[in-house]
Amino acid sequence: MCKLTLPLIGIFASGFSALPATAQQIDNTLNLPEAQPGECYAKAITPPVFELKTEEVVLQEESERIETIEAEYETVERVLIVKEASEILTVRKATYATAVVELEISEAEQRWTSTVNGKVIPASPDMLEHIATSGVNLDSAAPGACFTEYFIEAQYEFQDQTVLVKPSEEKITIVPAVFETVEEQIEIKQASVEIVDVPAVYRTESESVLVEPARSIWERCGLVGSLDSSTGEIMCLNQVPERYETLTKTVLDTPATTQTVNVPAEYQTVQVQRLVKPSEETRETVPAQYESISKRVKTQEPQFFWLAKDAEVEDTATPTGRVVCLDVLPAQFTSIERLEINELASTVTEEIPAEYESIAAQQLITPASERRIIIPARTRTVSSREQIAPSRLEWRQVLCEINMTPDMISSIQRALQREGFNPGLADGIAGRNTFDAIEKFQTENGLGLGGITFEALEKLQVKTAAL
Repeated sequence: MCKLTLPLIGIFASGFSALPATAQQIDNTLNLPEAQPGECYAKAITPPVFELKTEEVVLQEESERIETIEAEYETVERVLIVKEASEILTVRKATYATAVVELEISEAEQRWTSTVNGKVIPASPDMLEHIATSGVNLDSAAPGACFTEYFIEAQYEFQDQTVLVKPSEEKITIVPAVFETVEEQIEIKQASVEIVDVPAVYRTESESVLVEPARSIWERCGLVGSLDSSTGEIMCLNQVPERYETLTKTVLDTPATTQTVNVPAEYQTVQVQRLVKPSEETRETVPAQYESISKRVKTQEPQFFWLAKDAEVEDTATPTGRVVCLDVLPAQFTSIERLEINELASTVTEEIPAEYESIAAQQLITPASERRIIIPARTRTVSSREQIAPSRLEWRQVLCEINMTPDMISSIQRALQREGFNPGLADGIAGRNTFDAIEKFQTENGLGLGGITFEALEKLQVKTAAL
């Protein structure tokens, strides 16, 4: 088959006016067509199919125009209050007397304090909790009560304890095995079988062999002419005869075989040590060893507790030096002078009558209103083309170069003239005007573009030997 003279993108760049830039294209040329020897095929582009549709487009939607009608009034006389009745209030001031009052500026309070390095500070909650766990009821303590912290040292004693210095164990004694010497015949090589090769026998023969069967192949036929819309691929299916070769080959006459030979076993006499009595062990237990030591053991942890400052204490208890007391801080007062009301402030009321005036006023007879006028919508009928089938790239049968005789070209030119397409003179020469007229004919009839296809010849009613 001929090779492509243009890349696929070049097909679309070659000027197909019937194929829009946005149209889809289906490629059906991936497989070669089934053809007979002597037939030629070319890649042809079938333009897309469009359908004309009409649609009513609204240029301006239906709307309303609103006209207003003014309200109507009449003049009437009205009596209006220009100043409403009111009252004049006169203030009578309050009278006061001076009194001396004592005010508490600091409340009396009780607090637990502790003395550290001669300085009195508040007792911590942990310290008060420790005092309570010693059995002291802090809630019932009287103001001025103090409590002192004591401690008793930890108590120790010495106890005897037995310590293992060497664990018990077993002492093992080995008694060796007893053997005797005897003679034995030992097989040092087993009986076996040997296999001997017998080679094959061959002879030479000659034979005529088919090395390449008869077949049909696609070959380039040559371009009929130069078309802007042609893909450049014009292919013809030709017959190639079968081919034979004489071969000399070697044929097996007698196949290779083997023979079996028996090999006897081999023996040797050796001295062997046979076991009469196996080795054995005896076990003896060795007791463990111990020592006695004196160990210091704590029998009582140190104790901390609180007691009232003057309470009796055991001789073993020692004060830590920490003391907590419940101190009382008295309330503080100050004297101030305060004015007290003898007679409250009050008001004296004086009535002032209303004032009136007659005026001319506009009274509404008919309120304002509106009138709505409908403005109809404006539309236009718009026609558009919608693609209903995409363009296709397909193999189409075309005239082979051998069939492009002057008589055939003249018949095509006359058929184009009859259909209203100008190929120039009907001189039997396939020139630029002839191919331009064929392309215009194919485009207007929705036929595949890409050469002088049999489909176009059938539409033009031009007969060929293949048709």
